[in-house]
Amino acid sequence: MAAKKILVVFGATGVQGGSVVKAVLGDAKMRENWTVRGVTRDVSKPSAKKLESLGAETIAADLNNTSTLKGAMKDAYAVFAVTNYWESRSAEVEMTQGKAMADAAKEAGVQHFVWSSLPEVKEQSKGVLEHVEHFDSKAHIEQYIRKSGLPASFFMPGFYMSNLPGGMFRQAPPNNDWTLALPIPGSSPIPLLDTADDTGKFVKGILNNREKTLGKRIYGATDYYTIDEIVKEFKEQYPEAGKTAKSAELPHEVFKGIIMKTGAPATSAEELLQNMRLMNEFGYYFGASLDESHSILSDKLTTWKDFMQKSPAFAELK
Repeated sequence: MAAKKILVVFGATGVQGGSVVKAVLGDAKMRENWTVRGVTRDVSKPSAKKLESLGAETIAADLNNTSTLKGAMKDAYAVFAVTNYWESRSAEVEMTQGKAMADAAKEAGVQHFVWSSLPEVKEQSKGVLEHVEHFDSKAHIEQYIRKSGLPASFFMPGFYMSNLPGGMFRQAPPNNDWTLALPIPGSSPIPLLDTADDTGKFVKGILNNREKTLGKRIYGATDYYTIDEIVKEFKEQYPEAGKTAKSAELPHEVFKGIIMKTGAPATSAEELLQNMRLMNEFGYYFGASLDESHSILSDKLTTWKDFMQKSPAFAELK
């Protein structure tokens, strides 16, 4: 029997990486052909032990210490690579980490590098939105990977559904009406992704369709939902709580004020505002269709209705 291929998953205890580990090891056919090596900073923490209980090998590495990346990718056939911009709030730090992973993968002879990327906003919006750093830095790493000759595919996660229940979509004073308040019109389309459950479904599709997906962008979203559609489905799901549910378009400064109340700096508030404006003014994926990305899937994606039903924030609603 041929030796199993090794898939190295960075951020294996995080939302995207954890989803990839679960999807691959939860699929009997994939388990026949792949072993999973989960990379985390601390292999002794409970989240790492949980990965081991699923059947993954765990290895310690630090994205800020390039010498640890080499060992993590030894003998790997494929790699899922992801970074967390918000940890440092620095495009420079994120780009250094991403390039270091790509360099180590190339040196290790990796055959399929799956980079968790995002669109380049500053350039594509012709400078209108010049502060969406956490998109642009990932896009610049993608450009670096493409130039390097490393065989790669690019997974582009959509808007996290988990941002909505109890977060952006919550009860608001004075009447405690369920309100989805964002600084863009209700007609703005949002590509929703159940990141924890569905990232792995897309990455599985990428790995199983290597020839088809090399050099391609795979858009990770179930569908485009307008803000008004998100609220409408909430009303249908919870007729009682939904009686007074509504969307509200916030003035830009009010939205930024709300973000800054969480302790975020003004630069991050402006960045998140521009991230929202992107969806209304240009489109999160700049108008790209999801059809081709869905064609590689073998698993059903989570709809907004499905997600509401399992959301703790909505659990008591009728």
